[in-house]
Amino acid sequence: MSWLRTAVREVFGLFVDDGSYALAILIWLGLAWLVLPRVSALGPWSGALLFGGLAGTLAVSAMVRARR
Repeated sequence: MSWLRTAVREVFGLFVDDGSYALAILIWLGLAWLVLPRVSALGPWSGALLFGGLAGTLAVSAMVRARR
């Protein structure tokens, strides 16, 4: 069974280099999916807010990686 766990880790590693960055993206997308449609005042700014959150996540991840 350990070979299966190793195979799954290797396939996961092909697509995800930084697990915390991937998790942060999923959390941001989940929050945006839940909140943005319910706040009608943000209507035309929803896309910009989604992009800003993803860009901010990328910036924070890059700064953390640069410190290492």
